[in-house]
Amino acid sequence: MVLPSLHPLPRSFYLRPTLTVAKDLLGKLLVRKIGRNILVGKIVEVEAYLGRRDPASHAYRGKTKRNEVMFWEGGHLYVYFTYGMHFCANVVTGREGIGEAVLLRAVEPLAGIETMKRNRGFGSNQSVYDLTNGPAKLCEAFGIQRARNGSDLLSDSIMIAQNRTEERPVIVATTRIGIRFGTERRWRFLVKNNPWVSRR
Repeated sequence: MVLPSLHPLPRSFYLRPTLTVAKDLLGKLLVRKIGRNILVGKIVEVEAYLGRRDPASHAYRGKTKRNEVMFWEGGHLYVYFTYGMHFCANVVTGREGIGEAVLLRAVEPLAGIETMKRNRGFGSNQSVYDLTNGPAKLCEAFGIQRARNGSDLLSDSIMIAQNRTEERPVIVATTRIGIRFGTERRWRFLVKNNPWVSRR
């Protein structure tokens, strides 16, 4: 892939309503710079979590030490550890104090794929479609761990950039995955027919 000039989306992109941001993240580029390596993936699946209005949200019961970053101003990365083994990355949305975010569930890898494979300990017989088709897989491939919690997405080291090579994707809305509460809300958004989506 020939990389275009990549610039972070402006802060104003993230300060809009969370469901709007969630849908607009689809098709955008997740960019991670590690030394000389540039990893790029097209965002193809997300889930929205709406703070105190959403019983499935980490922020439903208010601010804690663990979820503090969710209450920062939109445009920061909230990274949490789950099941004692995996990291998941969320894009904080809205103004400071709101406590809303969008989980990055899957990306289509575009650049730095060999580095992603090494980060994941990927075997030669494994399908590339299993490389980044889930929130934990995505974080492992992009080297996103606890130290990235609170990262500003307007930085050069990790950002979300405009994808200028494609038209707006066709979006499908479904119920969220792996939650016990708020299961009826169709706040999972994905790119229709994309093979990197975590679950159809």
